[in-house]
Amino acid sequence: MLRNLPVITKNILILNILMFVMMMILDPNGNTIYNALSAHYFTSVYFEPYQIVTHMFMHSLSDPFHIFFNMFLLVMFGAHLERVWGPKRFFIFYVASGIGAFFLYNSIGFWKLMELREVLTTAGNEIGNIHNYILEGKLSPYLSGEKFISNVQDLIIGGKLTPETYPDHIQTLYDYTGYNFSSMVGASGAIFGLLAGFAMLFPNTQLMLLFPPIPIKAKYLIGGYILYEVYNSFMVVNDQIAHLAHVGGAIVGIVFILIWRKKDRNNFW
Repeated sequence: MLRNLPVITKNILILNILMFVMMMILDPNGNTIYNALSAHYFTSVYFEPYQIVTHMFMHSLSDPFHIFFNMFLLVMFGAHLERVWGPKRFFIFYVASGIGAFFLYNSIGFWKLMELREVLTTAGNEIGNIHNYILEGKLSPYLSGEKFISNVQDLIIGGKLTPETYPDHIQTLYDYTGYNFSSMVGASGAIFGLLAGFAMLFPNTQLMLLFPPIPIKAKYLIGGYILYEVYNSFMVVNDQIAHLAHVGGAIVGIVFILIWRKKDRNNFW
């Protein structure tokens, strides 16, 4: 199968699988490599610029279906688009969709972190100190409620945290800690760019549903899927899926197709 795949699709597939295997061997608990290479919010203490790219090749070990489904769609749609466009244009399209997904995902968390930071600084906390305690593990959303509160009380007693009204700001501090830890991984944003591109180029291509096994045109199946993700972005919370990133990848894919089509309506690739 690998011999029949075009070069960029094949290398993206191999890289994602290698990263997944490396995580299984070197970082099974997801505490080091995962945290370093996944995409954190811009204002997170863990954010690094390289995460804008590295997150696209990472997948959570807790959900093997995630990488399987993404790689299945990559081979199914990516290989076809690469044969149409060639490796250079396909690579640009894929990476741009993934980066677009990252930026839209960041748009909400960035402002939320800034709002929480404002509340904490107004209450008298030094954000630099809070970041140090997050890095040291004294503040973590993975601590039990009792342990988190106990650590906060110790820091307050020691004069290292100084909220004026402790009961009012414990939840704010917990939320701020959680947003710093929050991160995104996966090729899904880039994959949604591929799906959007395929639907625009080949809208009447018949795709076969698995359940139930009936044919449906690409523009209806993929278009419906993207609209479903738009709905989930605003109506579904805490399901551990970055729906907004999916929408971001699709938007970038649509914009690229519209630009390329405008330049050459007959043969824009």
